[in-house]
Amino acid sequence: MQVQLNHTPKTFLPHCVAQTKDIILLHGLFGNLSNWKKVEHRFAVQHQVWTPELPLFSKIVGQGLDRLVLFLEQYIEKNHIVKPVLIGNSLGGHVALLYTLKHPDQVDRLVLTGSSGLYENTFGGSFPRVKDYQYIRTKIEDVFDRKEVVDEEMVAHVFGIVQQKLKVLSIIGLARDAQKQNLKDFLPLIHIPVLLIWGLQDVVTPPTVAEQFHRLLPNATLHYINQCGHAPMMEQPELFNHHVHNFLSA
Repeated sequence: MQVQLNHTPKTFLPHCVAQTKDIILLHGLFGNLSNWKKVEHRFAVQHQVWTPELPLFSKIVGQGLDRLVLFLEQYIEKNHIVKPVLIGNSLGGHVALLYTLKHPDQVDRLVLTGSSGLYENTFGGSFPRVKDYQYIRTKIEDVFDRKEVVDEEMVAHVFGIVQQKLKVLSIIGLARDAQKQNLKDFLPLIHIPVLLIWGLQDVVTPPTVAEQFHRLLPNATLHYINQCGHAPMMEQPELFNHHVHNFLSA
């Protein structure tokens, strides 16, 4: 296992040509497909990139993360995807882990960034002052080290969610289920290559969480990124893509 702390590379020269792969990008609890736009743009040139929108607000009650895993199973089957690379942020990483544990021979490799599954100081637990737009903006900014990535579209997206009672209940249910489903005892069963990319300033899943993932996963490599919070693919996309590219090329 390897741990590295990296700074932005001066150049971004291509390595050896990697085999074309199916890559599935899985967003987090308050995320959406736009979170992955720079990753999708970078890898769609050579790979088949899939960006499903997780059914976070399904009306089905009581299934928690299981319904998201079921959705991913159906999505992969419907699109005839064979042994994808799963890249998950936050709750999306948790879904990727659960799918891999359920289908260990059907995943090529994993990339986890700010993943839940061990510990998460989640924003999804309570929603005081939901009508206060500036308060919601501040809570979102707390997740990022680079505050400039928080734009009006992102704030409006989250603000719109927390105005709707049913969506709030769904978010709270998923957040609680994620906290209950601690995967500590199951991570040693995952033997495929796993890349961990973690922000050193992540306050949702702190670096100590990355260290625990790294220790428990048998075939994991960990890269820390400085000046980066909970979403490295948004805050430090060039460096994030650099690490993913090298991982896929290995």
